[in-house]
Formats: sequence, C-alpha cells, structure tokens
Amino acid sequence: MASYGFACAIIIASTLLLPSTRIEPAKARVLNPSLLSDVSDGPCTLMVKSRGYKCEEYEVRTQDGYILSMQRIPEGRNSDKNGGKKQPILLQHGILMDGITWLLNSPEESLAFILADNGFDVWIANTRGTRWSQRHVSLDSSTRDYWAWSWDELVMHDLPSNVDFVYSKTGLKLHYVGHSLGTLVALASLSEGKLVDKLKSAVLLSPVAYLTHMTTPLGILCARAFVGEVCFHYLINDIILILEIIANFLKALCTHLDCYDLMKTITGNNCCLNASTVELFLEYELQPTSTKTMVHLAQTFRGGILAKYNYQNKEQNMEHYGQSEPPVYNISNVPHNLPLFVGYGGQDSISDGRDVDHLLNDLKFHETDKLKSHFVKDYAHIDFVMGISAKTMLYNDVISFFNLV
Repeated sequence: MASYGFACAIIIASTLLLPSTRIEPAKARVLNPSLLSDVSDGPCTLMVKSRGYKCEEYEVRTQDGYILSMQRIPEGRNSDKNGGKKQPILLQHGILMDGITWLLNSPEESLAFILADNGFDVWIANTRGTRWSQRHVSLDSSTRDYWAWSWDELVMHDLPSNVDFVYSKTGLKLHYVGHSLGTLVALASLSEGKLVDKLKSAVLLSPVAYLTHMTTPLGILCARAFVGEVCFHYLINDIILILEIIANFLKALCTHLDCYDLMKTITGNNCCLNASTVELFLEYELQPTSTKTMVHLAQTFRGGILAKYNYQNKEQNMEHYGQSEPPVYNISNVPHNLPLFVGYGGQDSISDGRDVDHLLNDLKFHETDKLKSHFVKDYAHIDFVMGISAKTMLYNDVISFFNLV
C-alpha cells in the first residue's frame, strides 16, 4: 500500500492474528516465485501498450549496485500535441507500491496517461526491492545483505540515480511527482543538496515528511511497536517477506470483508475509488520493502523529527555518522526558489493536515510565488493516485502548475 499505516497493519495482523502465515527465519525467501512476473512481461506490456500508448523499458543502476526498472511513455495517443521536444516528468510511487500504481485507472483517470496525453514525456520509477527492481550487480535478493537498507538509501541512491538517468536521456530538467514515501525521499534528497541542478519543479502528493498526527489506529499501534528489537530479533530475525505475508493475509481477509472498506479504514475515508480498481490494485500491487525501512518510518512517527536511521546504539551511530545521534534532514534547506506543489486531503489518516502544516512551516522561507498548496477536503491518502475524480480535483491543477514554471 502507499501508506505506512497500511503496511504496519497488515504485518501486525498477519503475523499475530494468522499464525499460519508466519515465516520462520531459517526458511525465509524474499518472494513467492508465483507472485513475481518476468521482467520481460513488465508494466509496459501489462498496462501501457494494450491501451494504445508507446512504452519503453529501461534499467537504472545505482551507485550501490541495485538495478532498478523504469518505464517511459514518450508521448500520448495524440502524438502531435505540443510538438517538438517534450518536457520529462518522473513519477515516484509510495511504499509497498511500484510504478503500476500510476496506471491502474483508465487512461482518462490515471496520472501517467493524462500527462502523456497533455504532451509530457513520462518516466515511471520502481524502487529497489519491488517486483521489477530486484536485481543487484553482486547481491542475491534472497539474502539479508540485499535488503540491508532503509529509506536513507532511497534518498542517497535510488532517487538521484533515477533523476540522473532521465536527465542524461533527455537533456532537460525534470518535473517530479511523488506520492507518500515518494515525497519524503524527495524532500530529504533536496535538503541535502541532491537533485537541485536537475529538477525543474516538484509535486508532493499526500506528503509524509512527518507522521506525528497519523490517526489510523492500526498504523499507530504498529508505529509504537515496530522497533528494531522486535523486527530483527523476534518477529522474523531475517529479511522481511512483506509481499508473501500480505498476499496470504489479504487472501484470507478479503474472503470475509469488503477490501474497499478495509482500505478506507486504514488510509482514511477515500471518497473516490473505483471498486474494480481496488481489485486490480490488490492483483498487481502490495510490493516488498525492507524491514529497516519500516523501522525507520516507525522512528519518524515516534520521534516527531525527520532524521536518518537510528541504530539505537551510540557506537553504531558513531560508526555510520560520526556522531552519537543520527543527523537530521533539514527541510528548510530545500532550495527556496524551486517550484513546489503540495497536495493534501482533509480525510487522510496518514498525511494529517497538522503534519502537512508542520512541513509547510519548514518551508516558510520559500519564495511565495514558488510554493503552492492544494487542499482537497474530501480526499484521503489513496484518492491522490487512484481517485476517479482526481483529474478534475487535482491533476488539471498539477498540469497548470507545470505549464507555469
């Protein structure tokens, strides 16, 4: 799911409520092979070409050796619109999702297709560990070492590598769109001086820079319990098998409950989801991530600050950072002249309005005409990427924002 709360809820429920789904450390595998599509049968084939769009598959190699999948929709169905060289846009999904999240609705409702039809060159990222990004130059994805990363590594490696790749292919600065965790890694990267020379603007949908006021009950329970000692030494004591756990849990749960209502309970009262899209989401999504990333997000909730991963041991922190406490990501360092669009909803149980206000306060020195906030009263966390009304409620304003910067 795109939200931390959903991930935590599923993990807790599946490991504590359904003992049959527990994974013993000695038997751990990263993925059930039956759930993993062949790379050659990737998003372009599954979701794009069949709808009448051109699509290209690429591989991006990070500095730490991870090989990431990326898709490109170079033009819309009306290929002559806006003629000439097209402006590139990079779409970055949230946690437990991959790039397919931008393609689940119809072409008239999905942001990737809408952007392509409006004359943009659309690039879709897939974070390390997700279905089509599970390769490494030397590490096997069935080993602990492959999964030894938190969202710090997405800040340091994945996002900069993806941006560099698109920039090298197009020769143009990028517009960026991130949802949920995709907003966090962008803000953290920008705060450390990364990306600034290659981004033209950034759109942050359901931003999760802070999680202090997250209101989903299961998410709060998990954030308070999901500490490193539990994750690493009790629950699994190895790499986490989120996809396999979730698949087993949802298969049992959705037999008895309406999964549309389940999603509302965990992410907030999404107003505008299509039930068939939710079913499609459950078929293609719910991707793996690392235990360390989940622990890091729990630290963000409990600490109320945006900082690097805390090893909860002064000696280890000294070894990694040269100081006893993890360094803080200073959001006020985001370049004040970079155009930003912040979209958030009144029903979002993950990206609560008070936490968005905290983020906007961090950006108080931003140039006034470079920061636009867009509030949608009835939207919750998933409406921003899957809402059938998102084109009129949000995406048209995003396109107008792009056209003005």
